[in-house]
Amino acid sequence: MAVVLDLVSNPRPRHPEKAHRPDSPVQKKPDWIRVKAPVTPGYFATRAIMRENGLVTVCEEAGCPNIGDCWEKKHATFMIMGDTCTRACAFCNVKTGLPGALDPNEPGHVGAATAKLGLAHIVVTSVDRDDLADGGARHFADTIGAIRRHAPGTTIEVLTPDFLRKDGALEVVVEARPDVFNHNLETVPSRYLAVRPGARYFHSLRLLQRVKELDPAMFTKSGIMLGLGEERNEVLQVMDDLRSADVDFITIGQYLQPSRKHHEVVRFVPPDEFKALETIAYSKGFLMVAASPLTRSSHHAGEDFSRLRAARATL
Repeated sequence: MAVVLDLVSNPRPRHPEKAHRPDSPVQKKPDWIRVKAPVTPGYFATRAIMRENGLVTVCEEAGCPNIGDCWEKKHATFMIMGDTCTRACAFCNVKTGLPGALDPNEPGHVGAATAKLGLAHIVVTSVDRDDLADGGARHFADTIGAIRRHAPGTTIEVLTPDFLRKDGALEVVVEARPDVFNHNLETVPSRYLAVRPGARYFHSLRLLQRVKELDPAMFTKSGIMLGLGEERNEVLQVMDDLRSADVDFITIGQYLQPSRKHHEVVRFVPPDEFKALETIAYSKGFLMVAASPLTRSSHHAGEDFSRLRAARATL
């Protein structure tokens, strides 16, 4: 017997693993979370370049609230290796499922788009690719190499998956010499089972530490979200853990719920609490801290990298 799936009138759900979960409550966003709809000419020009090169951006796939601001300035975070992730994190809006084959031309397309946009600094991230033997590490390295060829003056920041159980993968990416290596812890250890069940907190922490062992001069960066049920003392402990791993830059932002099937927002953290955490993080020795409700890993990444480099120069 053959089973025919009608995926035209009944398209496959974006998050099939969440389809049968009970709806989570959705809180009304406070005034400090509001952003303007992206309608500027700069935004549409950036979107056109992405479409022309057949590129995927995390700005769109993750529903980033800062897309209008970033794309107006021709800043975008390229998401390589497709738009389908093998993980099913409770906070993330990226599509879940079995990804397709890697596009061997994608690194060149990213390099060409970088040059066309005239980017001084670029962020390259990816979906998790647990289906690949190296987790996509070689594809990251090839993309870094293509950007260097097309836009040799552009500084490169990578935001990688955790390469869990992918021996040798991290070394391949570090050997390609990005200027910044970012891997987000996302939340405190006690929330991992509910929020990031496919990952392991101490593996992610060790990944960041290992980057500095492989290349002590490389900048490292990590971020967490607030509003997922964490306690303040747990956030401070994450800061200490990151400093123990010699991480240079921490980002702290508000978690925003993509849909009723995603993890609920337990609390909207007011701006003054973010400011207090920023002060504490600097006191713990981070070279750079970005902490606000709308902070995201790649928001203002170019300007932040310039400040990060300047901060190291004063040591």
